Amino acid sequence: MKPSTDRMLTRIKSVYLYIKQKGSVSTKDLVEEFGTTERTIQRDLNVLEYNGLVEPQERGTWAVTSKKTKAS
Repeated sequence: MKPSTDRMLTRIKSVYLYIKQKGSVSTKDLVEEFGTTERTIQRDLNVLEYNGLVEPQERGTWAVTSKKTKAS
C-alpha cells in the first residue's frame, strides 16, 4: 500500500473514532482537530458515510451510526 493511502486510511479511522468518542461533531470541529482542510475532511466523511459508519445529523454535524465495527 502506498504511504499516502496508509496515511489517508489512518486519518479516516481517527476521524471515525473521534466522532464516536464525542457523540456528534461539526465539520469545523474536525478541521480544527485534525489540522486539515474542510475539503479533505468532507472526503473522509464521504467514505465513512458510504460505508454506513457515520450519518449527517443536521447541516455540518455528524454522528456515528449503530453499525457494529471492530477497530484494531
